[in-house]
Amino acid sequence: MSRDEPAPLFGRADDLAHVLRFVDDAAGPGGALVLRGEPGVGKTALLDAAAAHAKGTTVLRIAGTEFDVEVSFGALAAMLHPFVGGLDRLPAVHSAALTVALGLGRGGAANQLAVSHAALTLLTEAAEAGPLLLVVDDLQWIDRASAQILGFVARRLAGTGIGVLAASRTGDAEAPGLGGLPRREVPALGDDAAMALLGHRFPAMPVRVRQRLVEQAQGNPLALLELPTTLSRWQRAGTGALPAVLPLTDRLHEAFAARIGGLPDRTRDLLLIAALDGDGDLRTLRAVVRDAAPLAAAERLGLVRADGSGDRISFAHPLIRAAVVHEATEPERRRVHRRLAEAHRGHPGRHAWHLAEAATEPDEHVAALLQRSAHTNFRRGSPVHAVSELLRAAELSPTPAGRSTRLAEAAYLGTVVTGDLRDAARLLESAQQAATEPSLGLALASANHLLNRDGDINEAHRLLAAAVRAAPDPADASDKTLLEALYNLLLVSSFGGPDLKQWDELHAAMARLRPRPPELLAILEETFADPARASLAVLDRLDAAIAGLQHEISPARIVRVAMAASYVDRLAPCRDALTRVVGYGREGGPIASAIEALSLLGAASFHSGQWDDALERVAEGLDLCARHGYQLQAWHGKFLRALIAAARGDHAGAAAAAEEMTGWADPRHSGLVRHHALQVGALDALGRGDFDAAYRFATSITPAGEFASHAPHALGTVLDLVEAAERTGRRAEAKAHAAAARDTGLDTLSPRLAFLTRVAVALTAPDGEDCRLFAEALDAPGLDRWPFELARAELYYGERLRRSKAAARARSHLTAAWERFERLGAEPWAARASAELRAVGARPDQARPAAVVVLTPQQRQIATLAAEGLTNKQIGEQLFLSPRTVGAHLYQLFPKLGVTSRAALRDALTALEDSPR
Repeated sequence: MSRDEPAPLFGRADDLAHVLRFVDDAAGPGGALVLRGEPGVGKTALLDAAAAHAKGTTVLRIAGTEFDVEVSFGALAAMLHPFVGGLDRLPAVHSAALTVALGLGRGGAANQLAVSHAALTLLTEAAEAGPLLLVVDDLQWIDRASAQILGFVARRLAGTGIGVLAASRTGDAEAPGLGGLPRREVPALGDDAAMALLGHRFPAMPVRVRQRLVEQAQGNPLALLELPTTLSRWQRAGTGALPAVLPLTDRLHEAFAARIGGLPDRTRDLLLIAALDGDGDLRTLRAVVRDAAPLAAAERLGLVRADGSGDRISFAHPLIRAAVVHEATEPERRRVHRRLAEAHRGHPGRHAWHLAEAATEPDEHVAALLQRSAHTNFRRGSPVHAVSELLRAAELSPTPAGRSTRLAEAAYLGTVVTGDLRDAARLLESAQQAATEPSLGLALASANHLLNRDGDINEAHRLLAAAVRAAPDPADASDKTLLEALYNLLLVSSFGGPDLKQWDELHAAMARLRPRPPELLAILEETFADPARASLAVLDRLDAAIAGLQHEISPARIVRVAMAASYVDRLAPCRDALTRVVGYGREGGPIASAIEALSLLGAASFHSGQWDDALERVAEGLDLCARHGYQLQAWHGKFLRALIAAARGDHAGAAAAAEEMTGWADPRHSGLVRHHALQVGALDALGRGDFDAAYRFATSITPAGEFASHAPHALGTVLDLVEAAERTGRRAEAKAHAAAARDTGLDTLSPRLAFLTRVAVALTAPDGEDCRLFAEALDAPGLDRWPFELARAELYYGERLRRSKAAARARSHLTAAWERFERLGAEPWAARASAELRAVGARPDQARPAAVVVLTPQQRQIATLAAEGLTNKQIGEQLFLSPRTVGAHLYQLFPKLGVTSRAALRDALTALEDSPR
């Protein structure tokens, strides 16, 4: 695509529809519309679209120019030029006035009222041959006389078939005579539309760089298309640091700098200091120049504005800030950066950045300061800033080793921040080219990229383990790169599954840390790696870490605490913090953390019986995985989706998902993903009544009678294995496994696992004792927090009561089980409960209550917009979702609402509103 080729109108659906309706309507009765917006916002593109749309209409276009604004009647002459042949048909007084005004003849000064009437008459006559559309761009630069006449004409178009569509800049004085005309403000693009526009024009540009341009452009399409052209090839590719203030092209400078040139020198100096500082703190300005009073001149012009306290100023638009910097010379900018570095000595990060911007050659001291600041910003939840600092530190590194280390760190953070694997690959390649010897940082970045791109677990483990072994012994527990490598080694080992050789590397490395491993890493080593053997002491420490999440700002730490909580049933108190992480991701924060948070939230919703919410979380997470190429992280979302399919009786969906998981896991030796598939298979087989298959699946995760080391899915299948063993006559195995759950101490890990352990023991107890144990298990408080497990226990108890001839009691528990299964949509399990109810003389199908359909707020929004006729793409633009995610929601909504097409959605939603709650 050439630079001058018009870009698609991203994010302009409403504005475009409004303008095109105006064009269609104006072809009949006539009318006027003025579009207003900041320079470069896309008004001209809307005018272009309107002109192209006006088929069968004569379109006349004119544009005001800054240089002709003093030429009276200049715009009028351009507007009426095609119609001057009709002058002789006008009344003499009008013809004479217009002839003089247009410079076509001599005479006395033209009477403006006569000229106005003449222009209206001439245009009206021309419109008798067909509709006429006058398109006027840059209305603010139309000469005064023409503007007054155009205003006169625009107010008298009723019944003429003439439309006047004009565009004018916000912030400029309104053209005289044009006030009060119908207008529409053209707003800046939203971030999603801005990202889409950049992605369309610059498809190879890394997401991280696009996000920075979006931040600077503030939704201005001209800026979005022009700013990238000012960057170097390395900056556009993501391997070079971006300046704090992006340079402007001539077109942008012309659009935003017009009012700067006439300011006093002292005011321009202050604006430069404010622009390069970026914070707007007047105390900083006064620390540099003492007197900030000259800023008042810029404030009067609307270039800057003060907040209510008077302590801060901000630029009216980031591009005005950029224009101020553009006006300064390079030596002036460096001099200001040095003064600002001195003013910010008490703020290490800002001090380092200004020193870096003032530097003219490599400087290890400044590079090291920037690297430390990057580490701090990452921990504080500002990873995008951290990547920028690392790239600038790499540029300032005087040695290849320093450059390689910092580029590798940027590649690693870039992967977890934006999910743009192309960006990470470019940075990693640059780091490898600069490296003179292997390093821990390079191994960490390479392993992380391998995992996310190819899922190459063995190679990623080999790289990390070798680099960790090469660390000094004893290892420094404050070495941030080493600790990140250990977190990743733990993750890689968990995907490897119960391969104890891989885990041994992690445990050995942890033992070498001095003075001791960090608290969270030590907790993860027990609760995430091998939860069946987590001690009470480490659980107490985990609970303390979870309690601290309410004040935690680091997405990475929030996700890691929740991972530690996941297998020991402590996800519920992590939900608020995880929801914040998802929000950060939607706003341009760490994508990898957002994906992990969505999976963990989905798991929490699955256990709490909020299966539709779980599917909603999973759909969003899988969409992000597909968009950014995160193969490895997709498997947990696919597992949850398949588990719900299995529980709801979708055998084909569950079987296909299990086959997909196994097909991916086996060649990569991923024990964890294989266990995902086995757990889905076990639950699906139980629902179908194929208990032999269920037993094979469950015992492939862990043998009956034990809980295999480093096999966390063994906790999730404890009830599946015991039931399958019982139903296939393997009483000894069932009893041994229930006893192993009790003896291993699963009941000490969480209330849910304690409940499951008691139910498993009751299932294997002899007649007579079993009912007592079931009654005791069901007597615990808060069991409705886990409706699926509770319904299974009610079903098992009801079956035992029926066999012991306690029909009335059986009916009560079986009805409770059936109702819970129905609410969950767990059809195979509801069918089992229904069959048991019939066996005790109850007929649940006759008393079946009307299904209560509950939609989440997001599902209701999607259904409502789809019912209004919007496409998946249009719905996604409104709700900041991808079309794929919208489609996934509708796929779930149709059967839920009992419809098969969008056309039926409106009636279904109306019926839902009218139904009793």
